[in-house]
Amino acid sequence: MKVLNWIWVAMAVLGLIAVRVVESEIFYDPFQAFFHLANKHASFPDFKWFPLILNYFFRFSLNLIFSAAVVYLIFKNKKWTLQAVVLMVIVFAITFPIYLYCIHTKFEIGYLFSFYMRRFVIQPLILLLIIPLFYYRAHIQKLNL
Repeated sequence: MKVLNWIWVAMAVLGLIAVRVVESEIFYDPFQAFFHLANKHASFPDFKWFPLILNYFFRFSLNLIFSAAVVYLIFKNKKWTLQAVVLMVIVFAITFPIYLYCIHTKFEIGYLFSFYMRRFVIQPLILLLIIPLFYYRAHIQKLNL
C-alpha cells in the first residue's frame, strides 16, 4: 500500500479511537460509570430508555462508518467492504437486543455476561476478526491466480 493510503487507514483508526476517547462527553450511557466501578454489587443506575437506545445506535453508526473505511482502505474492495458492513450489522442486531434484555433484567443474567454484551454493542470488536479474515481471503485468492 502507498504511504498516503496508510495515513488514511491511520486516520480511520484514530476516528475509532476518538469515539472511545470522547464517549463520556457525547454519548448518554449511565452504564459506563456502573461498569467502570467493576463492582457487581454497585447500585443499578437510573436511565431513560429512548435516549439510551438512540445513543447506542449513534455510537454504532460512527463505529460502523470508521470500520468500513478501515476495511475499504486496506483491501480496496467495495464488495468486501459491504460484506464487512453486513457482518457488523448482523453482530449488532444479535448482541444489542441481548444487551437490552440484560438491562431490562438489571443484569440478573450475569454481570460479566452483561459487561461483554455491552462491549460488543459499543466497541467495533468484530473489526478485529474481519481484517484477518479478509487478509486470509486475499492471500488465498492470490495463490489461486
